[in-house]
Amino acid sequence: MRLPDEQLRAGHIPADLYRQLPPGTDARHIVIVQQAPRSYTGPIVLTLAVTAGSVVVLLVIAFVTQIVAASIVSVLSATGGISYTLNRTAKRKKTPPALGK
Repeated sequence: MRLPDEQLRAGHIPADLYRQLPPGTDARHIVIVQQAPRSYTGPIVLTLAVTAGSVVVLLVIAFVTQIVAASIVSVLSATGGISYTLNRTAKRKKTPPALGK
Protein backbone atom coordinates (compact mmCIF):
# COMPACT_ATOMS: atom_id res chain seq x y z
CA MET A 1 0.00 0.00 0.00
CA ARG A 2 1.96 2.92 -1.30
CA LEU A 3 -0.74 5.45 -2.05
CA PRO A 4 -3.19 7.04 0.41
CA ASP A 5 -6.06 5.90 -1.81
CA GLU A 6 -4.98 2.30 -1.35
CA GLN A 7 -4.86 2.81 2.41
CA LEU A 8 -8.36 4.23 2.48
CA ARG A 9 -9.73 1.45 0.27
CA ALA A 10 -8.17 -1.12 2.58
CA GLY A 11 -9.87 0.50 5.58
CA HIS A 12 -6.73 2.01 7.15
CA ILE A 13 -6.89 5.54 8.46
CA PRO A 14 -3.78 7.59 7.71
CA ALA A 15 -2.08 9.22 10.68
CA ASP A 16 -2.93 12.79 9.67
CA LEU A 17 -6.64 11.93 9.49
CA TYR A 18 -6.45 9.91 12.70
CA ARG A 19 -5.13 12.98 14.56
CA GLN A 20 -8.12 15.02 13.39
CA LEU A 21 -10.63 12.67 15.03
CA PRO A 22 -12.20 13.93 18.24
CA PRO A 23 -11.19 12.08 21.41
CA GLY A 24 -13.30 9.05 22.22
CA THR A 25 -14.26 8.34 18.58
CA ASP A 26 -14.43 4.70 17.61
CA ALA A 27 -12.18 4.41 14.55
CA ARG A 28 -14.04 1.28 13.38
CA HIS A 29 -17.21 3.27 12.65
CA ILE A 30 -15.64 6.05 10.61
CA VAL A 31 -16.52 6.50 6.96
CA ILE A 32 -14.06 8.53 4.90
CA VAL A 33 -15.60 10.19 1.87
CA GLN A 34 -13.31 11.04 -1.00
CA GLN A 35 -13.90 13.51 -3.77
CA ALA A 36 -14.51 11.84 -7.11
CA PRO A 37 -11.84 12.34 -9.76
CA ARG A 38 -12.55 15.12 -12.24
CA SER A 39 -14.37 14.08 -15.36
CA TYR A 40 -13.54 15.97 -18.56
CA THR A 41 -16.48 14.56 -20.50
CA GLY A 42 -18.84 17.40 -19.58
CA PRO A 43 -16.62 20.31 -20.64
CA ILE A 44 -15.64 18.55 -23.88
CA VAL A 45 -19.26 17.82 -24.80
CA LEU A 46 -20.22 21.40 -23.89
CA THR A 47 -17.47 22.80 -26.13
CA LEU A 48 -18.54 20.60 -29.04
CA ALA A 49 -22.18 21.57 -28.56
CA VAL A 50 -21.37 25.30 -28.50
CA THR A 51 -19.21 24.97 -31.61
CA ALA A 52 -21.82 22.97 -33.51
CA GLY A 53 -24.54 25.38 -32.41
CA SER A 54 -22.63 28.42 -33.59
CA VAL A 55 -21.93 26.79 -36.97
CA VAL A 56 -25.63 25.98 -37.36
CA VAL A 57 -26.60 29.55 -36.44
CA LEU A 58 -24.17 30.97 -38.99
CA LEU A 59 -25.48 28.64 -41.70
CA VAL A 60 -29.07 29.62 -40.94
CA ILE A 61 -28.18 33.31 -41.06
CA ALA A 62 -26.43 32.85 -44.42
CA PHE A 63 -29.38 30.88 -45.82
CA VAL A 64 -31.95 33.43 -44.65
CA THR A 65 -29.84 36.29 -46.02
CA GLN A 66 -29.67 34.57 -49.40
CA ILE A 67 -33.44 34.02 -49.49
CA VAL A 68 -34.14 37.63 -48.48
CA ALA A 69 -31.77 39.00 -51.11
CA ALA A 70 -33.24 36.79 -53.83
CA SER A 71 -36.77 37.80 -52.93
CA ILE A 72 -35.86 41.50 -52.90
CA VAL A 73 -34.29 41.22 -56.36
CA SER A 74 -37.28 39.32 -57.73
CA VAL A 75 -39.77 41.84 -56.32
CA LEU A 76 -37.80 44.79 -57.64
CA SER A 77 -37.42 43.24 -61.08
CA ALA A 78 -41.13 42.35 -61.23
CA THR A 79 -42.22 45.87 -60.31
CA GLY A 80 -39.82 47.50 -62.76
CA GLY A 81 -37.69 49.05 -60.10
CA ILE A 82 -34.63 47.23 -61.31
CA SER A 83 -33.78 45.69 -64.62
CA TYR A 84 -30.85 43.87 -66.04
CA THR A 85 -30.43 43.36 -69.74
CA LEU A 86 -27.82 41.62 -71.73
CA ASN A 87 -26.79 43.14 -75.03
CA ARG A 88 -25.91 40.21 -77.20
CA THR A 89 -25.56 42.04 -80.50
CA ALA A 90 -21.97 41.72 -81.49
CA LYS A 91 -20.31 43.82 -84.13
CA ARG A 92 -18.88 41.74 -86.93
CA LYS A 93 -15.34 42.37 -87.86
CA LYS A 94 -14.66 43.05 -91.50
CA THR A 95 -12.52 40.43 -93.05
CA PRO A 96 -9.21 41.83 -94.25
CA PRO A 97 -8.85 42.04 -97.99
CA ALA A 98 -6.88 39.31 -99.67
CA LEU A 99 -3.32 40.28 -100.41
CA GLY A 100 -2.95 38.66 -103.80
CA LYS A 101 -6.15 39.78 -105.45
